[in-house]
Amino acid sequence: MSKQFPTYFISHGGGPWPWIVDQMPGDWSLLTESLRAIPVDIGRAPKAVLCVSAHWETDVATVQTDPSPSMLYDYVGFPESTYSIQYPAPGSPEVAARVVELLSGAGIAVREDDRRGFDHGMFAPMFVAWPAADVPILQLSILQSFDVAAHLAIGRALAPLRDEDVLIIGSGFSFHNLRHFGPSGSEPSRQFDDWLAATMLDSTPAQRTERLLHWDAAPSARVAHAREDHLVPLFVAVGAAEQEAAVRTYYENDFFGGWITSSSYRLGALPDRD
Repeated sequence: MSKQFPTYFISHGGGPWPWIVDQMPGDWSLLTESLRAIPVDIGRAPKAVLCVSAHWETDVATVQTDPSPSMLYDYVGFPESTYSIQYPAPGSPEVAARVVELLSGAGIAVREDDRRGFDHGMFAPMFVAWPAADVPILQLSILQSFDVAAHLAIGRALAPLRDEDVLIIGSGFSFHNLRHFGPSGSEPSRQFDDWLAATMLDSTPAQRTERLLHWDAAPSARVAHAREDHLVPLFVAVGAAEQEAAVRTYYENDFFGGWITSSSYRLGALPDRD
């Protein structure tokens, strides 16, 4: 029987949306349902969630080590109440040390950060998935280089965590261009999402990796991701489950007021139930 966790790439929504969802454009129910399904689907509480957030960029892979991380309100223009939100999930210095061990052992430069707070790429979707904040969570940065191969390598190095009750979640967005969150994003988001679905669902593992290495040649790639920070967490999730099949866990073609196509994925089978 397999106890191994899958990995996830999630589209995490915008800003502090779970706290003001009634003020956000469009219907957020499908995204909400997909995030709530994660703890149900994996069947047990993880030892920790390792969240690779699009909202933390560093020159060297950096892991959060604070046992009680603070909040980082890294958004602007939202209601005043959203700047006092608390999501008091504990950190996990123990898992952070294991992350350092695995990355260092793979020859990947890594740094610890005991001051970094939780950013909204983590706390917004994780509040939906674990609203009681009772699961330890730690963040891992993405590299400022956005290098695909480097992030796949990070994922490969972290794959053993899946057998150690650690759930790896890449938190970004399948379409992220704030200038085109409206009618101008409708066709580009559909075109890129079609390519992403073919890559994730209809390709062999080797083909999937090759297509991701050249993602910027996809239809409407640079409209969907003028700056690919929100796509990069996908590469880590794929690297950590590189030989395994993917399923789409969330999809809609009328997100954000009816314009945007967006999606999320799980890689690897769900663990067997006791």
